[in-house]
Amino acid sequence: MKISSNFDSGSIDIVRLDDPADIRLRLRADNAAEIRQWFHFRLQGAAGKSIRMVFENAADATYADGWAGYRAVASYDRRSWFRVPTRYEDGRLVVEHVPERDSIYYAYFEPFSYERHLDLLGWAEMSPYAQVDDLGSTVQGRDLDRITVGRPLPGRLPVWIIARQHPGETMGEWFVAGLLERLLDAADPVSRRIREHAVVHVVPNMNPDGAVLGNLRTNAAGRNLNREWRAPDPAASPEVFHVRAAIEASGCELFLDIHGDETIPYVFFSASEDVPGVPEEVAGHQQAFLAATAAVSPDFQTEHGYEPGRFGEQTLTLASKWVAHRFGCLSLTLEMPFKDNANLPDGQTGWSAARSKRLGAAMLNPILAHLERIRRA
Repeated sequence: MKISSNFDSGSIDIVRLDDPADIRLRLRADNAAEIRQWFHFRLQGAAGKSIRMVFENAADATYADGWAGYRAVASYDRRSWFRVPTRYEDGRLVVEHVPERDSIYYAYFEPFSYERHLDLLGWAEMSPYAQVDDLGSTVQGRDLDRITVGRPLPGRLPVWIIARQHPGETMGEWFVAGLLERLLDAADPVSRRIREHAVVHVVPNMNPDGAVLGNLRTNAAGRNLNREWRAPDPAASPEVFHVRAAIEASGCELFLDIHGDETIPYVFFSASEDVPGVPEEVAGHQQAFLAATAAVSPDFQTEHGYEPGRFGEQTLTLASKWVAHRFGCLSLTLEMPFKDNANLPDGQTGWSAARSKRLGAAMLNPILAHLERIRRA
């Protein structure tokens, strides 16, 4: 048998690999921070064997509470992913599975590779409705790409959508892929109307360094980008520095920051009730946006989510909170589960890339409703 992780977003440490019934592993930390939870590796030579993989340091994971009810994902071809039996006991995560083939990949969630990211950019570049530009360079010198849909003509409202500030939250870029596939569809009337009303700025991957390195939450300098928005460091968090400057240049009427949550098995928004200086009318816009989202996607709900005041003094260091404060606009953080959606569970896939894409496509309806509401005001 062999376990390898020397590839894009690969991450695992091997303790013992001499017995398929007692494989011992350890979660590897982010490259420059003591944060660990993400894993992604390939197992070879175990077809037909009952394997038992024990993650010995699962209790030291950054979100150890997230292991309850969690199941790892697996794939033979890196395209079709499925959940495998997983349990958390005595501080260890245990995965038990009988692979059907000699090569199989296991991961914390369905990866979205850097090559797939580049393919998404290339596909968007070929659309007559979009253009791709470079906002700057990351810590390790990778491109920080923006896809702009629509031309900045008078009367068109600026909308910003960003994803993967936390690189292990790959469901965010899957969401963006689904949104863009619909937004660039010439035959879709909702998309056509959005393109008439708005200029949509999309940053599909805010943290390409962390994504390639197999980090859960930080960039190559060990910074949590979603705590950098009040005063981003051009050297340590250039990703936020460049995107924030671009938002300042364009203005913002609607901002969505797309994330995944390790512990809460629901789809929900983190809103701006606790953000100082937000105009009163934004509360009405927010209520209408949440209702519109619930109307188009039964995966979304408003009962479960973060407690108000959760972020305390850090509030204005978060992207959506800073934007709400700075521009006085509707600004939301969307959270999707790493596990499954408890409202609509799927025993085969749990929450998945496909479901994230469907939610991204559905989000265009509340976006359009919000734009039309603002134009009528």
